[in-house]
Amino acid sequence: MKITIAIDSFKGSLSSVEAGCAVRDGILSCYADAEIHISPLADGGEGFTKALIYGVGGKLHSVEVTGPLGKKVNAEFGILNDGVTAVIEIAEAAGITLIPKEKLNPLITTTYGVGEIIKVALKKGCRKFWIGVGGSATNDGGLGMLQALGAECIAENGLQVAYGAYGLKQLKHMTVEKFMPELKECEFSIICDVGNTLTGKNGSSYVYARQKGASDAEIRQMDVWMQNYVEIAKKINPLADENYPGCGAAGGLEFCFLTFLNAKLMPGAEFILRKTRLEEYIKNSDLVITGEGCLDGQTVMGKAPIGVARFAKKYKKPVIAFSGCVKDGAQACNEYGIDAYFPILRSIVSYEEAMDKQNAAISLQRTCEQVFRLIKMKIAD
Repeated sequence: MKITIAIDSFKGSLSSVEAGCAVRDGILSCYADAEIHISPLADGGEGFTKALIYGVGGKLHSVEVTGPLGKKVNAEFGILNDGVTAVIEIAEAAGITLIPKEKLNPLITTTYGVGEIIKVALKKGCRKFWIGVGGSATNDGGLGMLQALGAECIAENGLQVAYGAYGLKQLKHMTVEKFMPELKECEFSIICDVGNTLTGKNGSSYVYARQKGASDAEIRQMDVWMQNYVEIAKKINPLADENYPGCGAAGGLEFCFLTFLNAKLMPGAEFILRKTRLEEYIKNSDLVITGEGCLDGQTVMGKAPIGVARFAKKYKKPVIAFSGCVKDGAQACNEYGIDAYFPILRSIVSYEEAMDKQNAAISLQRTCEQVFRLIKMKIAD
């Protein structure tokens, strides 16, 4: 039996590869001679870098950069085997998971460290960048990143603006004349699966800033500051478009990439599936396994498991999904190519117990084993 496993991360618990290995072990307990290929998944958020390094081939690098609160953090990024393509998760330097919940505050959190990672990659010879922008703690429009790359973002007093959304409030003038010259040679692909604009009720402040620690009053203020930022940005690039779908992701960081670095926005799940040659593996499989931490009605809205199922159905392959939990609306997955799905929780447990990496791996492995015992019995009949 040939099986392709392409399962997304169980966010906060198992990475895509770790989840895939747990499923593999469950299968092998029933089918010791199964031919299994694990293809990692990610959508631009957690696990993006490791998924591509594992699936395409490359090496991880560690660097100390400025974290979202201005203190130093260790961040990982990848360089593919071609030596010129860098793979970066902005959450490594500006992620919400780097900050205790009580300290979340988009007024001061910065993307400066993202620019520092890009600088290191440039010095290592990288000129192509695949950047996943999920999981940010910031709403600074990318000003911090621009400052790290040499841009001057000037306040009324003639000095560089402060970190965070406060920098947007202070911003009076910008210039990119001191940008690192290597940036002109670079190609940026920004990976994200959201379609929010930069400003307005569907913009970065109104949609995401609350979960990053902002109050309603601060959200209204930040949206005004963001609009002022747009007007200043248009003096540098008249084509700057605050209404471009997706430019509100990561607190406006995507707008920054589009406006100042001539980036291209790419849908995350589709990007990963193509780069890891998943379709080729599915085509030659007897069975496909996918899943994610939680299956619900949102899964069918372009998330990675549905992309996997779409490939599988193109070649009439059966699809099984595993998930940490299943919520209302998950039944829609059956209409989008997932033939059957199974939650892995085997008893009532606390949130902490459910998210424990070892517990999750064991639960996933054992649930998979029972499903394949049923499959083996059915085939034997």
